[in-house]
Amino acid sequence: MQTQLPIKELKKALRLEALARRDALPADYRSNASLQIADHGLPAIALSPGEIVSGFWPIRSEVDLRPLLFALRDKGARLCLPVIVDKQTIIFRELVKHMPMIETGFGTSGPHEDAPVVDPTFMLVPLAAFDERGHRIGYGAGYYDRAIARLQGLGVNPRLLGIAFDCQKVETVPDEPHDVPLEAILTESGLRSFGSIDKAN
Repeated sequence: MQTQLPIKELKKALRLEALARRDALPADYRSNASLQIADHGLPAIALSPGEIVSGFWPIRSEVDLRPLLFALRDKGARLCLPVIVDKQTIIFRELVKHMPMIETGFGTSGPHEDAPVVDPTFMLVPLAAFDERGHRIGYGAGYYDRAIARLQGLGVNPRLLGIAFDCQKVETVPDEPHDVPLEAILTESGLRSFGSIDKAN
């Protein structure tokens, strides 16, 4: 326990610094960079027919992932978005055409509760900061860490692709035993791959 507090404090400082850099990006830069992310990501991501891909609707100054998500749907992917169930848990509901979006917690929007709950096999993961090893710092609530662990417990080992702007890169993310490294990071400058993100199951 004595070694965890400094790591958490360091993660918090790195998170705040990276998010401040992201917040400082002009809106037109974020819009153009989001389109570049879609352009880089679409040819690099290999999917099996009907594969379930989780994404996220942008909040605050996040990457607008919608261009990439819709392009992946055109390639045959089934899309889903995270929904906060309680302070510990997120589930994923399928993004079904013509079904209304609702507020789903933490400032996010997601599919209506009538949408099917699914288990993604490919996850586009939001983050606050990342390093060149594929380690990420989330927003501090641990939702994705627990969701990934739950999926792995079910025998689903989703491929993990982090989504960020270049300015969110830090020199080193202090990792802990429970942290799951990403297979790749996708930014406006391209794909940094650490695993087999470009190989379909």
